[in-house]
Order: sequence, then structure tokens, then C-alpha cells
Amino acid sequence: MRALYDRSLARTAFTLTMLSIAAGMALLLGLIGIYGVLSYAVTQRTREIGIRLALGAPRSSVQSLFLRYGLTLTAIGVLCGIAAAFPLSRLLSSLLFEVSPADPVTYAAVAALLLAAAALAAYLPARRATAIDPMTSLRAE
Repeated sequence: MRALYDRSLARTAFTLTMLSIAAGMALLLGLIGIYGVLSYAVTQRTREIGIRLALGAPRSSVQSLFLRYGLTLTAIGVLCGIAAAFPLSRLLSSLLFEVSPADPVTYAAVAALLLAAAALAAYLPARRATAIDPMTSLRAE
């Protein structure tokens, strides 16, 4: 009886494993994208950052500027993802056991995970922005 039960769940377990791998890859690609966009923004705005720091802006405000930018992009993506997830979750409802397709705890946990991961991805470029020497960036152009 146990073997029959295991065989009946094998396909579902395989599908869930493949979906988990795809979700992990999508998360990794998204984090690399956020890091790349913010690194590019820091590079493009080096002169502006130098001027801000030369005029006395605290390094924390420059850092929070780029963190906010990264988190804003992520929040927009999370909202679009949640809007798309509601109708698509009905298609995957046969794979869910004891979880509703519209479970608010699951959506909140995923949103929190994505925002936390994006904050980590945005931290490195934001920290690099605060390490810019104002005089060097102003002399460069």
C-alpha cells in the first residue's frame, strides 16, 4: 500500500522540485539584475554623488537613495507578480496540499523574502556609492 501511495505522489513531487528549481533560478537572475541596474546607476551618477558628498550630504543619505531605488523597483515587481499569481495559482491548485491557492500568508512570506533578498542585492552598489571620494569624482570630468 505504501509503494502505491509513493508512486502516486512521485509525479507531483517531481513537478514541485522542478518548479522550485525554476523559482530559485528566477530569484537568482532577479537579484543579479537588481545588482546590475544599481551598479550601473551608481557608475552613471558618480559626478552627482561626488557633488552631493562635497556639499555635505551624509553618506547614509546617499546610501539610502540607492537602497530606496532598488527596493522601489522590487516592490513594483512584487506587486505585478502578486497580480499575476492570483489567476495563475488556480492552474497549479492541483499541486497544493492543505494550502489554499490564495493563501495570504504564503503571498506575504514570498513578498518579504523577495524584498529582503533585493535589499541585500542593493546594499553592495549603495555601499559602493558612499565610498566615492568627492574630489576624485569631480576631477574626473
